[in-house]
Amino acid sequence: MVVDLKANELVLKAGDSNFFADDKNVDGKLILTNQRVYFKTNEDQNADYNLEILPNQIEEILYFNTMKIFPNGLNIRLKEGKELKFKIGKRNSWGKVLNKIY
Repeated sequence: MVVDLKANELVLKAGDSNFFADDKNVDGKLILTNQRVYFKTNEDQNADYNLEILPNQIEEILYFNTMKIFPNGLNIRLKEGKELKFKIGKRNSWGKVLNKIY
């Protein structure tokens, strides 16, 4: 898996993740840099689900429980009204860092 970083872009945090999209769970990696957030799928056939989120697009960061009991859900709500839901380990540390960038 390769992510093309922009000039002066540094990876701050990365972790395995699932993206909940269109009644489908897409395995991949959530990558936070000093300039944006990426979701990169593990498989090329799911490349349509690759995401790039700029800090000025983020409205709010919310937590949720997957399967109603596991505290590992991270919801990135965009200003355009779209919600991007991810399952990720150590979601609290992700939420803290994400709240600092937008």
